[in-house]
Amino acid sequence: MKETHLTKTRFSNLELSDSIIKSLKNADYVECTPIQDKTLPLSLRGKDIAGQAQTGTGKTAAFLLATFQHLINDESENIKNPRALILAPTRELAIQIHKDALLLGKQLDLKYALIYGGTDYQKQLDVLKTNIDIVIGTPGRIIDFQRKNALNLNNIQVSVLDEADRMFDLGFIKDIRYLLRRMPSAEKRLNLLFSATLSYKVTELAYEHMNNPVLVKIESEEVTSKAISQSAFCPANEQKIPLLFGLLNKHQPERCIVFVNTKSCAEQLEHYLAANKYNVAVLSGDVPQEKRQRLLNDFQDDKVNLMIATDVAARGLHIPAVSHVINYDLPQDVEDYVHRIGRTARFGASGVAFSFICEEYAYSMPDIEDYIGEKITVNAITEDVIASNIKQPDRKHPRKNKYQGRKTEATKKPRFNNEEQKVSEKPTVVITETQDE
Repeated sequence: MKETHLTKTRFSNLELSDSIIKSLKNADYVECTPIQDKTLPLSLRGKDIAGQAQTGTGKTAAFLLATFQHLINDESENIKNPRALILAPTRELAIQIHKDALLLGKQLDLKYALIYGGTDYQKQLDVLKTNIDIVIGTPGRIIDFQRKNALNLNNIQVSVLDEADRMFDLGFIKDIRYLLRRMPSAEKRLNLLFSATLSYKVTELAYEHMNNPVLVKIESEEVTSKAISQSAFCPANEQKIPLLFGLLNKHQPERCIVFVNTKSCAEQLEHYLAANKYNVAVLSGDVPQEKRQRLLNDFQDDKVNLMIATDVAARGLHIPAVSHVINYDLPQDVEDYVHRIGRTARFGASGVAFSFICEEYAYSMPDIEDYIGEKITVNAITEDVIASNIKQPDRKHPRKNKYQGRKTEATKKPRFNNEEQKVSEKPTVVITETQDE
C-alpha cells in the first residue's frame, strides 16, 4: 500500500482474524492510515462509527475490514443472507468498493453482489438469487430489487453508508432512509457512516438511524493536499489547444485526466488529440454504462493514459497513479476544483495540477483561491509549453437528429434516463486528529 500518511498502528495488532490479516499482507497493507487507526479499534468491538475524512485516506478499507470481521464473528446456527449492505452514491464508487472487497477479502469465504443502475439488470438479479453475504451498490437499483422481493433486508447485520454528504447532494437521502427502515433496528446491527464532512444534516442522519455513534474526525489542515503541485496559465482562447499539447509533450504524464466543462469541448479535444495520434478516452454523463466502465478499466490498465472528462468523473473515482490533472476549463463550482485535482496525489503519492485561466472562465479563479486559502502560481506561457505543427482534425458533419423534421412526443418531451431519483443525544465519544495532507 503506497502511503506516506501512516500511523504506527499495524493491522496485525488489531482484533482481526488470521484470514483477514493474510489478505492484508498479500495486498501490502501493513500500517493503518489515521482514519483506520481511529475507527477500527472501535468498530471491531461493535461500536457504530460516523467518520469524517477526505477521499484517498483509506475509508474504504476502514469499513470493509470492520464489516468482514463482524460477519466472521457471527456464530448464528441459521445464518440468513444477505448480512451486509454497503451503499455508495455513484456506480463508479460502488464498483471500486467491490474491487477493494475482493482484494482485502481474498482469503475469506464471502460472496458479493454488485448492484447499480443503467445496465445488467437480469445479470444482477440472477446474482441476488444466490447465497450472497454482502450487497454493494447504489440506492435506486437496490430499492428496485427490494420492492420486487428480490432482495431481503431483514437479516442485515452491517449497514455502511459511504460519502454520506454526496448522498445528500444527489438527492438520495429519502432512498437511504427507506432502506434503513427496512433493516433490523439500529441496535441489532453495526452501522458505519463515512463522509468528507460531518455537516448538521449528515450528523442528524447518523443519530436518527445509528446506535449512539462515535464521531471520529480526521481533519486536514488544508483543503488541498500539499502533495499536489498547483499552478496555472493564462492563455487566450486560441492558445488553449497548443498549450495543452505543449504540456503533454513536455511532461509526458504517466496517467493524466483533462477536465472540461462541456461535452462539446470534450468532443473537440478528442478529435484534435486523435488526429495527432493520442490514444484518448472520453468520459461524460451520457456515455453508456458498459462503455463507461470499459473506458475506466482501459485507463486503469494503462491501455489508455489520457482521459478527457466532465465533472461526472471528479467525484467517486479511485484511480491509482494519476500523475497529472489539467483543468482545460476552470470549474464553475469551487468544490469541483478540489475534487478534480484530488484525482492525483492519492494515498501519499505526489501529483501535478495545471489550470487554464482562459477568457471564458477566468472569473472562477478568485473564488477558487478564496476557497482553498492560497494563491495559485501563474506560469508564463513560453515557447517550450506551446506546441506547433498540430494536425487539424478532419471536419465532421454534425449528426442528424433522428427526430429532425418530425414533431413527436420524443421531440416535445425529452426523456431523461436518471438512474435514481431529532438530534436529541450527544455523541458518546468525540475523537479529533489533525492530519497533514
